[in-house]
Amino acid sequence: MRIPAQTARLGSDRHYPEERPVRDVRVDSFWIQPRAVTNAEFAAFVDATGYRTVAERPLDPADYPGAPAENLQPGSMVFRRTAGPVDLRHLSQWWVWTPGASWRHPVGPRSSIDKRGDHPVVHVAFEDAAAYATWAGLQLPTEAQWETAARGGLTDASYTWGDDPEPEGQRLANYWHGDFPWRPDRGYGRTAAVGSFPPNGYGLYDMAGNVWEWTTDFYTDTGTTCCAEDSYDPAQPQFRVPRRVVKGGSFLCADSYCARYRPAARRGQPVDTGMSHIGFRCVK
Repeated sequence: MRIPAQTARLGSDRHYPEERPVRDVRVDSFWIQPRAVTNAEFAAFVDATGYRTVAERPLDPADYPGAPAENLQPGSMVFRRTAGPVDLRHLSQWWVWTPGASWRHPVGPRSSIDKRGDHPVVHVAFEDAAAYATWAGLQLPTEAQWETAARGGLTDASYTWGDDPEPEGQRLANYWHGDFPWRPDRGYGRTAAVGSFPPNGYGLYDMAGNVWEWTTDFYTDTGTTCCAEDSYDPAQPQFRVPRRVVKGGSFLCADSYCARYRPAARRGQPVDTGMSHIGFRCVK
């Protein structure tokens, strides 16, 4: 889908601090995929190239000082529902390092994507997404491109569909409905097939919820930076891993915990870490 050249009003002063300030950004016209890259599409890339994702490769202990030996097997971070209500300050209660988890095995080594060909591919690190984009003759979007596209032609709207939250009884995005992180409403709490919810004003699907999506910009809490070293997580100084901006929120965004299924929402993701709620789409 073609996104016209424009001066886009990006960011938000009404939500999380890292989204501030609202700013006007000139964005040239570009084309963007209407849906996130699916398991079937990523499988075609792997079949054609023999590519192995980061989650499928052995880990070097020198890169992860102090990590337990059991965590140094190929794997990825998998969301696990809790048995009941938990303290939402401790996300380690629902995120589990899972050896054998990868794009082929999204919830662990015994799972498969046989019936999920039309779901967004997940457990892709930044270099995995970039490798696919190069193979396809495309690119990953910048944060400004992604957010401009997500807004669908609306100015200053909180959501991809407008200013008001999703009305009761309408299904506008795949974010967490129910009690997070243990009791989702029926039909939620997992990825959905791409295009299951209405498109935005530019005809783009899942620009809110379903999976977070990679962009090319390095992340800081106050914006983006040109330098990888400026994007290291200050809360984990032992891991000198750059972070890139991911956008759009995911099926795990709950209003009670992480209301980030909005165009302005952003967070930093270590480039070497795929998770069960991170995917991507491409531009040209």
